[in-house]
Amino acid sequence: MIRAMSTAASGMDAQQTKLDVTANNIANVSTAGFKKGRAEFADLMYQTIRAPGTATGEGTTAPTGAQVGMGVRTVATQRQHSMGDLQQTGNTLDMAIEGRGFFQVELPTGENAYTRNGAFKINAEGTMVNADGYKLTSEIVVPPDAQSVAIGADGTVTAIVPGESTPTELGQIQVAMFANPSGLQSTGKTLYRETAASGTAILANAGSEGAGGLAQGTLEMSNVKVVEEMIDLISGQRAYEINSRVISAADEMLQRTGNL
Repeated sequence: MIRAMSTAASGMDAQQTKLDVTANNIANVSTAGFKKGRAEFADLMYQTIRAPGTATGEGTTAPTGAQVGMGVRTVATQRQHSMGDLQQTGNTLDMAIEGRGFFQVELPTGENAYTRNGAFKINAEGTMVNADGYKLTSEIVVPPDAQSVAIGADGTVTAIVPGESTPTELGQIQVAMFANPSGLQSTGKTLYRETAASGTAILANAGSEGAGGLAQGTLEMSNVKVVEEMIDLISGQRAYEINSRVISAADEMLQRTGNL
């Protein structure tokens, strides 16, 4: 009975993690560029009472064994990098990547971070930055007298400036790709950092070498599906409740044993 309690307790802890991940997904359902998480589990060690194939007599063996599991543990909370829905904003500096890749921004520490949130602005120097003021590493500087800015699917940024009959090219936005995007480390603010698991960032022009093209005036929204999260929420709650009942049942059995 004591083993049943600890096993059920591990199940409750695992389902609590699942609910925490689900709650975070639902909380970020409207966060541009957010990628939902998924809790993954694995069973714990087993107590082997009799191993499969154990001799049961002369020339006979047990076709199955007798093993009792010790519970469950959380092994990962994996990010699912499927593409979210695209939303037209009409904002000139909003961009969405249609396909693989991340925008690369520079943190105040000098390190690079990566995001799918393409809501960019212009700071006092005319440099394209995200909502937290982190510069786009492609170093796009918009002239203060620019009348309009255009961003092509290949990442080429041009501007119409007074006195010029043709658009002035300001630079080209590159997209960062990873062999294993699920291995990126989430740092908050819809930013990720590369790790040994993700591999090194591979930079490419948008729309080439497998990188997604850019869509101007558009944002990629969260890939969270509310209906799916509600189903996960209900199933996690039910699993948590059943595990708690196992503990109650084991406690009752211990009480009855003690009263014998």
